[in-house]
Amino acid sequence: MTDSKRNVPQKKVSPKNPSAEAVEATSAKKSTGAKQASRVDLPPTEFATLPLSADLVAVVQEMGFQKLSPIQRQSIPLLLQGKDLIGQSKTGSGKTAAFALPILQKLALASPHLQALILCPTRELCAQVTRDIRKLGRKHPGLKVLPLAGGTPVRPQRDSLENGIHIAVGTPGRILDHINREHLDLSKLVTVVLDEADRMLDMGFEEDMALILKATPKSRQTVFFSATFPEEIEAMSRTYQRHPARITISEKTEAAGAIRQLVYTTTNETKSSTLVALLQEYQPESAIVFCNTKIACNELVEILSNAKVSTACLHGELEQYMRDRVMARFRNKSVRVLIATDVAARGIDVENLEIVFNFDLPSKPDVYVHRIGRTGRAGKAGLAISLATQRDLIKIQGIEAVTRSPLEKKSLSRFSSQKEQSPKAVFSQDAKMETLLIAGGRKDKVRPGDILGALTGEAGGLKASDIGKIEIHDNFSYVAVSAGVAKLALQRLNNGKIKGRKFRVEIVR
Repeated sequence: MTDSKRNVPQKKVSPKNPSAEAVEATSAKKSTGAKQASRVDLPPTEFATLPLSADLVAVVQEMGFQKLSPIQRQSIPLLLQGKDLIGQSKTGSGKTAAFALPILQKLALASPHLQALILCPTRELCAQVTRDIRKLGRKHPGLKVLPLAGGTPVRPQRDSLENGIHIAVGTPGRILDHINREHLDLSKLVTVVLDEADRMLDMGFEEDMALILKATPKSRQTVFFSATFPEEIEAMSRTYQRHPARITISEKTEAAGAIRQLVYTTTNETKSSTLVALLQEYQPESAIVFCNTKIACNELVEILSNAKVSTACLHGELEQYMRDRVMARFRNKSVRVLIATDVAARGIDVENLEIVFNFDLPSKPDVYVHRIGRTGRAGKAGLAISLATQRDLIKIQGIEAVTRSPLEKKSLSRFSSQKEQSPKAVFSQDAKMETLLIAGGRKDKVRPGDILGALTGEAGGLKASDIGKIEIHDNFSYVAVSAGVAKLALQRLNNGKIKGRKFRVEIVR
């Protein structure tokens, strides 16, 4: 096997023509791959029945997971066997654990060489996948998982690579950059995963994806996960995979996490007041509102802010540090409503997202599918609400044709008396949490327990119930605290110490 320098692609790879093994979730008894993996007629339904280490089973149980999702049930036994795989399932169906658990199971921790490479379309998804893998691998001593995405300097990433890592999670552009700079040693690479492969195609990464796959050892295990599989991905599979098993999880199989889809007919003039009225009606703690343009996002944020709605904006022209802050506040429940464009929202994964609003309907039905897939995750029910003008009715028909299910048409009559009212009279609830930014992170040996202890110990004096989500990054950390004690928490942390050290702390706005 050659080193990364010799693996940099220089010549065309001859296409292969493997025959895909169709593995349908609705016909599990015919799934030969599943039979071989579990040695029973049906795939396993619980994590404890999988050939995983006791540590991995313990971690998933500690995280509250007992039953396998359909994509996990079908794919994990095959991936543990080392098979190449095409996994097609909707967003939020548990794909990350489906590929992360087999990777962690097969990892040689004593060898700090790159063994798994995961490609994602956006920096946000890279960060999310990295967090998930670290959570699942928290009983793996010395595990090193490194996100490699744009928006951050190359040099610190290079230094981390030189010190040795086990798993890299990156965007195609930055991964290819590290390959060309000869920072990545691919010689011991075992598994390559393309997560949300269709979104990477949409973003123009097809050539980068191909160059990366050519640069990896031919003996690698190659895994494609995606919500849809256009012809371009089918062609890549024929070229870069070896007799892949194919898993297609039908919408019926995933009915446990069904998304209720509603449509309210409105006009351009009453759209904003209709949205505010719907927010008042459903009272979501966490919702995303999709607009088609940055201008529409900015206008809607101003309208909702005037209506006293806790809101923030996410669009493609925001600087990366601002995108990170907005997303941290949204994940931490410091912002209730996120207004976003599709470009900015790719890769967003938020726990317990209650509602997705389509303020503007997308022109393509598959974009609609990706949008609403952010709610109703992990087997939970979700809600998607679209605002449609008369011009949008043709888009609704296209969406119904693709999803093969009619959208519920709802009347606006109950909101008619509110159409001419000022938005201020309709909605007036703030977020329950505030987010603090601490200038210390993983590289400073800061752990969630250290931050919790500083806030709830003798010096901090806060109640544990006032502390929310804690996120540890390489050089900084976020912690959510109840809005009523945010200023006190800020004062206590700035005056006190975390792990015996002083760190600068500020409230994220």
